[in-house]
Amino acid sequence: MTKTSQAATAAGALAGFKVIDLTRVLGGPYCTQILGDHGASIIKVEPPQGDETRGWGPPFRDGFSSYFVNVNRNKRSLGLDLTKPQGRAVLMRLLDGADVVIENFKPGTMERWGIGYDVLSAKYPRLIHCRISGFGATGPFGGAPGYDAAVQAWAGLMSTNGSPESGPMRIGTALVDMVTGLYAGFGIMIAAREREISGKGQFLETTLYDCAVALTHPFAQNYFFSGKMPQLTGSAHPTIAPYNLYPTKTRPIFLAVGNDRQFRRLCEELGAPKLAEDARFRTNADRQINRQALEDTLKPLLAEKDGIAFAEHLMETGVPAGAAMSIPDVFAHPHTLHRDMLVEKDGFKWAGVPIKFERTPGHVRSIPPRFGADGRAVLREAGYSAAEIEDLAKTGALYEVQAKAPE
Repeated sequence: MTKTSQAATAAGALAGFKVIDLTRVLGGPYCTQILGDHGASIIKVEPPQGDETRGWGPPFRDGFSSYFVNVNRNKRSLGLDLTKPQGRAVLMRLLDGADVVIENFKPGTMERWGIGYDVLSAKYPRLIHCRISGFGATGPFGGAPGYDAAVQAWAGLMSTNGSPESGPMRIGTALVDMVTGLYAGFGIMIAAREREISGKGQFLETTLYDCAVALTHPFAQNYFFSGKMPQLTGSAHPTIAPYNLYPTKTRPIFLAVGNDRQFRRLCEELGAPKLAEDARFRTNADRQINRQALEDTLKPLLAEKDGIAFAEHLMETGVPAGAAMSIPDVFAHPHTLHRDMLVEKDGFKWAGVPIKFERTPGHVRSIPPRFGADGRAVLREAGYSAAEIEDLAKTGALYEVQAKAPE
């Protein structure tokens, strides 16, 4: 391998890909962190008050909130007041040579500032402009603010999560925000690929609402087929059985039995092979019809098992199963460590990079930036002189100390 190819491998698959990141909170920063993990140069342009998640805590460490740290590694920070003409002029200069600008302002904000996609594309025809918003700019909810849990409610995800006893429940992780970030990253790569053919950038949008609706599988399709309202099933699957969480002597175990062969093997490992020949349970359709009888039969067979040991044994025999692990359990587990899904740098820890490239693996090059810490370096790279940078600071366009959030 040549020195050049070694350097490219170390830099990541997206080395040289320049992203101007105007996003805050979760969906956008999660998207740009993924790009940054794989070598893209991410310039995080923050408003004077900073990304609001810098203050989302406790817990805090060394002046960072855990929330901010989790989605802002491999970036540089520039504090810039885009409400000022001087700030917008800096942004336009940064966009010269950039591959992507990504923002999650309220729809219409960029246009109001005179830097909507029509303006940007005229000046920089190869630029990809990605917008993340709650509901999009038009329609009954057009322009409305969107946060993960509220969108989970509107998009029907809460109606599929929970039990008859609990009622609809929020999905524990910010799934909608994170999936929207994933869709945005995927969309950016699609646009970059198309640009190789057309030579042109384009505008693309992902909204929390659209992405949440796209996550309603299989409940939406079941409804389209049957006309029946999906029901809350707790941990159980609406169309597969047994696919549920069961108590054991130690910790709960999830049985994810996807076919009849796996069910027969499960029955053998439970010491009840004849159960698979029971007319009520021979096929998945049979087990669905007789779900309660199946549950009543399995629970006593699992009650005295050690959850972790039995789940491991089932996996060895080809039956998908999982012990219900805690977060500390997960990050101490040998498989997590083997898969490099715990990474550390400069005293901070994260979940690792889940996309595994053979030649150009992603990695953590830098911890999240302090507010505005890279502003002067970024401006110098954009061709600003020391005097010009001082002028920007004096006019209040450049911020190097985080401003207090308005009351």
